[in-house]
Amino acid sequence: MKYLALIGAFALLGWSCTSPDKPSEDWPTYGGNYAGNRYSKLDQINRSNVSKLKVAWSYKAVQGENPFEIQCQPLMINGILYGTTPLLKLFALKADTGEELWKFDPFENQIPTFHPIRGLMYWPEGKRIYYSAGSRLFALDAEKGTLVSEFGEKGSIDLHEGVGDGLDRDVNALPVDATSPGVIYKETLVMGSRVGEGTDAALGYVRGFDVRTGKLKWVFHTIPHPGEYGYDTWPKDAWKKSGAANNWGGMVLDEKRGVVYLGTGSPSSDFYGGAREGTNLFSDCILALDAETGKRIWHFQTIHHDLWDRDIPCPPTLTTVVHQGKKVEVVVQATKDGLVYVLNRDTGESLFPIEERPVPTEALPGEKPWPTQKYPLKPAPLTRQFLTEADITTRTPEAHAFVLKRFQQTRSGNKFIPPSKEGTLVFGLGGGAEWGGSAVDEQGILYQNANEMVWDVQMEEFKRQKSQPLSGETLYLDHCSICHGSERKGNGVEYPDLRNIKAKYSPQQVMQILQTGRGRMPSFQHVPEKTRLAIVNFLLGINKPIPPDPHDSKPAVTTADTPPPPPYVNTGWKRFLDPDGYPAITPPWGTLNAIDLNTGEYLWKVPLGEFPELTKKGLPVTGTESYGGPLVTAGGLVFIAATKDERFRAFDKKTGKVVWEYQLPAGGFATPMTYQMKGKQYIVLAVGGVKNGHKPGGYYLAFSL
Repeated sequence: MKYLALIGAFALLGWSCTSPDKPSEDWPTYGGNYAGNRYSKLDQINRSNVSKLKVAWSYKAVQGENPFEIQCQPLMINGILYGTTPLLKLFALKADTGEELWKFDPFENQIPTFHPIRGLMYWPEGKRIYYSAGSRLFALDAEKGTLVSEFGEKGSIDLHEGVGDGLDRDVNALPVDATSPGVIYKETLVMGSRVGEGTDAALGYVRGFDVRTGKLKWVFHTIPHPGEYGYDTWPKDAWKKSGAANNWGGMVLDEKRGVVYLGTGSPSSDFYGGAREGTNLFSDCILALDAETGKRIWHFQTIHHDLWDRDIPCPPTLTTVVHQGKKVEVVVQATKDGLVYVLNRDTGESLFPIEERPVPTEALPGEKPWPTQKYPLKPAPLTRQFLTEADITTRTPEAHAFVLKRFQQTRSGNKFIPPSKEGTLVFGLGGGAEWGGSAVDEQGILYQNANEMVWDVQMEEFKRQKSQPLSGETLYLDHCSICHGSERKGNGVEYPDLRNIKAKYSPQQVMQILQTGRGRMPSFQHVPEKTRLAIVNFLLGINKPIPPDPHDSKPAVTTADTPPPPPYVNTGWKRFLDPDGYPAITPPWGTLNAIDLNTGEYLWKVPLGEFPELTKKGLPVTGTESYGGPLVTAGGLVFIAATKDERFRAFDKKTGKVVWEYQLPAGGFATPMTYQMKGKQYIVLAVGGVKNGHKPGGYYLAFSL
């Protein structure tokens, strides 16, 4: 586990820890390179001088616009930095000064849709930038910022393409967009998607497009069709009725092999799978696909028959380790439930032992949980795996008593307890690892931030109104309760409380939010306007009939307008908090971890983030939830923002000690990147703010010595 011993092992194998090649001065892909390791060989900024780091320039990405979160990790190519605004406008800046060169608005003269995107794609041969906004993928001239007319329809393609291929069902009216970029291999652009999580979720197929023309080249069915591998792991008609199992976290590319590696999410609906008996391949899988054909090379399923929304939330990472005295090229995947899988890149076999153990199967009527699940023995989990009474907060006697009462009323003790009406307290719904991903240096050391948060999952029977027309309340339950809960309480973070929404928004503003989407909430443009209006009236307590549409022969909202949800639904995404709003468990509540992938052992684990008001009272640093990932450099540093305290930090990668921090003007819920221009190294971070009730930001900040 010592660095000197590790370096010696590399030397014996003839493998140098520092490449003889000149370090790349650019940051040309999401994650820095096709391996997605968020590692840079630049070392001008290092442990000895990082304390002198200052803001070199700033760029205000919002001008006269309502601020939204920014999650984008920008690109830097040939002296130009590319990023997106909170409203998904694409911009180009001079990378040494932040001076704007051009800006592109994908929604000019159209109704916009807003959702976070985490990165961009660059095709060097065509000098093009590709990125998603709404349900379209755009191709732009990287120098001019103009659409490339030969790509798709005047410069863009519809991300619904290939999702409904005529054999399954029409999904063109359902939300399909992309939060994370794909990858480009030769002439093929590979894309995943973000889709819904309820019964109206579109299919989460992975697709390959012609990078020049946008023409669809191949489709990989994550819910297999008849005759395809994995078809027998679902009911026979699942490919016609089920949805999701999508790659929303991103992907990486092995150029030498021509293989794309990616993770998929849970199948719809979350928390109840009575209509999808079986293990449900290829949901919750690490997949290796041929980049040019889409052919499956191997798969590794992390969760069978997912009932806990344990999507694979981030791209895998490619690296090389020394395992049992031999160099092995591996794909590394961190998960929501705090696990780290280290798999052989050619076979998908784990380098470390994994046990398949029996798990609880007592479940809601109609549900058939899978009887076993995977338990990796190495590396040890990033986070606690289940809640015990010993984990209950002791911050104050009142907080302890409050939490203990709920603990005694519900079920806990195994992270695979099926959801129930009584409620289940579980880790692993919002991290472990989250969408920011992992960083891995040249020594095979993985750096991963992880969330320690318990969630209160409680199910209720859904009794849909049978009479027609449907009421606004029933339509709300159909479309919105999966996130905001049947009582409209939300969770106070990603899903706001809607009970008093009329005090904050007008009917027109609520309708606009339904049309455009916001944050994790997708656009509801696919829902008929009369349905949206009925939901708005219900939320605002407006008791008046919906005016008839002269162009609609069926003005009443009926069961034909919306598919029914499952017989049991979650009452809302609820963090398990104490009465003062802090996590209901003992700290740490968020950590930064360093794991030696060669041995599977931890080098260090430290709290990440703090609540200043608790620190002032004498509590040790607790850590907080974090959203956004780390960057590691040859200068011996790990940079990460991502925390609720709105600070940007640099850690010594050998010890985990904080060696620099900066108080940001707003939350930096994004992953930093680095590059060098005109002999100077820069660290750049998007500072969007507004997440979790924080103040708005809308900046990009560049730091240098």
